[in-house]
Amino acid sequence: MNDDETFVGIGRPPANRRQVGIKLLWIGIWLAFMSAPVKDLIDGTHAPWATALGALALAAFVGTYSVLVFRQTSKAPARYRVGVTVALLGALAVVLSLTLGTPWLVLFVYVCVTVGATLPLRTAGWLIPVFTAVLVAIGLTADHPREIVPALVVPALLGGFAMSGVRQMIRTTVELREARATVAQLAANEERLRLARDLHDLLGHSLSLITLKSELAGRMLPDHPDQAALQVADIEQVSRQALVDVRSAVSGYRRPTLPGELAGARTALAAAGVAADVPADAPDDLPEKAEEVLAWALREAVTNVVRHSGARRCTVTLTPRQTLGGRLLELTVADDGRGGSGVKPGNGLTGITERLATVGGTLTTRPTDPGSGKGFTLTLGVPLGSDLGSRE
Repeated sequence: MNDDETFVGIGRPPANRRQVGIKLLWIGIWLAFMSAPVKDLIDGTHAPWATALGALALAAFVGTYSVLVFRQTSKAPARYRVGVTVALLGALAVVLSLTLGTPWLVLFVYVCVTVGATLPLRTAGWLIPVFTAVLVAIGLTADHPREIVPALVVPALLGGFAMSGVRQMIRTTVELREARATVAQLAANEERLRLARDLHDLLGHSLSLITLKSELAGRMLPDHPDQAALQVADIEQVSRQALVDVRSAVSGYRRPTLPGELAGARTALAAAGVAADVPADAPDDLPEKAEEVLAWALREAVTNVVRHSGARRCTVTLTPRQTLGGRLLELTVADDGRGGSGVKPGNGLTGITERLATVGGTLTTRPTDPGSGKGFTLTLGVPLGSDLGSRE
């Protein structure tokens, strides 16, 4: 049996009988201070009827106190019930102290502890001194007030305010546990979103290239089997690379590079029969996060050109710029195809926008030829500042 099954965590209700027993034991230990009223009943200094009534009242006080404190740290009852119960305990303490004598003044200590354990901090802050003042007022009428009052005032105040601190600690612990669960859920949702976005980018690009090469191999097969065999070999290579990328994406270790995506863009555009003007190299001093965002954006943009544009030509440019806000690198992908639908961005552009948001980048789209409305140009800018990593 492990410790979690034996001990009750702070702010957690007991989950089994053993934990219930341990919790009752901890509550019962503090009932040892009830020895004074119990001894007063046993000594026989009161009439039999007064002793019987005192025993019943003491049993009711102890039972109510125990149940209230136990439930407050497990499943708190309604606030009005707590208020009524605290008022009942206070009334019993006053009546028993006035009728049966000074040994019963210790009940006010338990009343103050109950107030601190069950009522809000602001309410307990003034109610604990009130009950302590009642304790002092009744104690001053006793035979030896100099001995009784100091012996009970400090425990009443200290016990009451200490329990207020414990209650606040339990409440904070519960809130932190709930916040941690919420953060874990949000992190899981974010990870699922990242995985879905990455898989869309990976498979969309790879499957488009496989489809194009398969169609090309099919057209070459009757008359040019050697060339068709080369296309099939390329299909196998792309498929294997896609499998590697998907496994890496699931593991969270895959990071695309801009030079690799530039080479991939030339291959994909050439396979689709699109004349490509793509830079051969990328800047060497790119921050890791900026390069990753640009690589993903380039892959998605080229995939859209191949799959949807019907373009004959595509131009990719990388342009460093100095702005008032600092250095940035602009990536532009322009084609002469049909242009965008103008309805709403698809999953690809949405993914690009989400990635850019992590580095404070910008995205703009426009027709390549504004006069005819044809073509589609995507331009995104990524800052190259030293604080780029803090945006994640």
